[in-house]
Amino acid sequence: MTQDTTPPSPAAEAAAPRATLFLVPAPLDFGCDAQVPLQGVVPDGTLQAAARLTHWICENAKSTRAYLKRIDALHPLAAPLQEQRIAELPREVHKKGDHHGGNGNGSGAPAFDAKQLLAPALAGHDMGLVSEAGMPAVADPGSSVVRAAHDLGLRVVPLTGPVSLLLALAASGLNGQNFAFNGYLPQDVAQRAQRIRELETLALRTGQTQLFIETPYRNAALWQALVQTLQAHTRLAIASGLTLEHARTASRLVRQWKQQPEAPDNRTPAVFAIGR
Repeated sequence: MTQDTTPPSPAAEAAAPRATLFLVPAPLDFGCDAQVPLQGVVPDGTLQAAARLTHWICENAKSTRAYLKRIDALHPLAAPLQEQRIAELPREVHKKGDHHGGNGNGSGAPAFDAKQLLAPALAGHDMGLVSEAGMPAVADPGSSVVRAAHDLGLRVVPLTGPVSLLLALAASGLNGQNFAFNGYLPQDVAQRAQRIRELETLALRTGQTQLFIETPYRNAALWQALVQTLQAHTRLAIASGLTLEHARTASRLVRQWKQQPEAPDNRTPAVFAIGR
């Protein structure tokens, strides 16, 4: 018997049950030595909504199962952990980003089409999009899944939970009315210094706070580069371990950082911000 590959008609597609894509925030303790009590950092309503889902899209299935196990301890899952349907974003997506719109990403490669991951939603199953930490699609991959959901006519619902960038911005004392997130800075020493100067010029000229992050084991190296490159009167804020028991935010002029050198450790996720 040959398989029918005829695409569904527009009428049939319109009649198909449509579901909801929930954006499920995760705690910010991923990769940290200790975990925070889940109910202390993620609203109970978010945990209950997550417990009702059985279909997921994520960066890493192993860490998603670990998160679901923590949820299950508070609210029983709708299906046993081994029966949860978990699909991973392709490695190149969560390593290089999936925020490129249009038909390509500028590298000559076609843009990732996330519609295939949403097939369960087209069949009527609500789905959850989850990141390793914080809100999916914000400083993390997932935007291609959200775009695909909109293109397919699915309902998209972001759930309440921790967002490290906004927590860091609020605690920094820098301009919260005008800010930009710049992802990761270059690893090459010369390119990184050039990028730091570019962002500083923009921040001082416009008042726009510039935020960026780094892989934890490079925290100290980035701090050193910032202190050496930035002007003395520029304000540098560092927020690390947000929502954890040892959370810390420090916001000082660069000349004060030089007088009180205190680099962030190389184990705890941190958010960096510069401004005036």
